[in-house]
Amino acid sequence: MQLIKPDINIDFVGKRNLAFALSLALIVIGIVSLIAKGGPAYGVDFAGGTLVQLKFDKPTSAEEIKKVLIPVPFKAATVQQFGDEPNEFLIRAQQTDSGLKGLRVQLLEKLHQKYGKDGVDMRRIEMVGPQVGKELRKQGLMAILYAMIGILVYVTWRFEFRFAVGAIMALVHDVLITLGMFSLTGKEIDLPIIAAFLAIIGYSLNDTIIVYDRIRENMGKHMKSGFPFTVNRSINETLSRTLLTSGTTLVVVLALFIFGGGVIHNFAFALLVGVVVGTYSSVFVASPLLIAWQERRDKKLAES
Repeated sequence: MQLIKPDINIDFVGKRNLAFALSLALIVIGIVSLIAKGGPAYGVDFAGGTLVQLKFDKPTSAEEIKKVLIPVPFKAATVQQFGDEPNEFLIRAQQTDSGLKGLRVQLLEKLHQKYGKDGVDMRRIEMVGPQVGKELRKQGLMAILYAMIGILVYVTWRFEFRFAVGAIMALVHDVLITLGMFSLTGKEIDLPIIAAFLAIIGYSLNDTIIVYDRIRENMGKHMKSGFPFTVNRSINETLSRTLLTSGTTLVVVLALFIFGGGVIHNFAFALLVGVVVGTYSSVFVASPLLIAWQERRDKKLAES
């Protein structure tokens, strides 16, 4: 099945400077947002603390729940509505179980006094110490770093070093923009989001490798027409496959984002941004970077 004829000739390469400017602007906006907010908003997994998810049978509000929490030893606890359910809330606090022995019993006792024994359901309670959170954060970052190094080695072996550099820069581009979107929207980074980042890396790389493989095939056919023409021809030839793959993936991720519920909402959001940005980077970042590399190499050869 082909949505687009393989002989289509859209000038993607001619728009590469505009695409680079757009990418740079998005990355800078994300970095400025991160700096302004003092870094990413880490969830309980990475920052440490206590997270409690409650479901009430009757309508209530965050203010009413906070009044119940006053006798419970929470310091600076925040209460917010969770997901699409009007009576489902999350309670977040800095303390962990080391200072909150019997927290579940204490909290349920206070809530039952206010809402009745059958009026509230404690769906989960998570406690992570600050040292454990710091270690998890470090391991998550190392997982992304090791994935990048492995990709660099693999693409260098499979193609050439310049292809590997282009792929890595495109992947860094995708992760930075997705991270920036999380900062701009105030969403938290936790372990599932690290898994989403790794999934984005794998998805984007797969798209990039398809285009790179076609570029390598066409290098022997169209090199007389110049390397930019070869790259642009390869992008056009794989465009139908790229749009079909990205389109079907996007439909699934969008369904998860809309209907998946609050538990996987942030995970689905990361994938949603990642699929869009990853498809864009395969066309407008990874491949045009090869042209920039080639032009710089040709310039050095001409000067020597």
